Amino acid sequence: MKKTTLLNAALSQVIASMGHGDTLVIGDVGLPVPPGVPVIDLALMRGVPGFMQVLGAVLSELEVEQHVLAQELAERSPALAAQIAALALPGARHVPHEDFKRLTGRARAVIRSGECTPYANIILGSGVVF
Repeated sequence: MKKTTLLNAALSQVIASMGHGDTLVIGDVGLPVPPGVPVIDLALMRGVPGFMQVLGAVLSELEVEQHVLAQELAERSPALAAQIAALALPGARHVPHEDFKRLTGRARAVIRSGECTPYANIILGSGVVF
């Protein structure tokens, strides 16, 4: 059995297979997923698991060098925006939500959380550990 925080096999596999510059999306229950992008559906019910829980688990194993958020997050969900900002993730980029959705088409996978907070989505760009 794994000793690290992240236990979900599908999620562990996609993170282990990522290379420098690959992207991984964590989305709320409403984020549309482009055809052909694999979905790791963790949603159990409204709010479970929450966006920040999923983000924390992913960050325990993924080296991140950049991240993308929708510009609308700060205005529509300021508390969540503050929680993300407090993580001090590198390489912040803010784009209109329509552009964000287009960028998800390049992701290795989309992780669907049970989050129901508007614009609770992030694109994580993989870094390297050396």
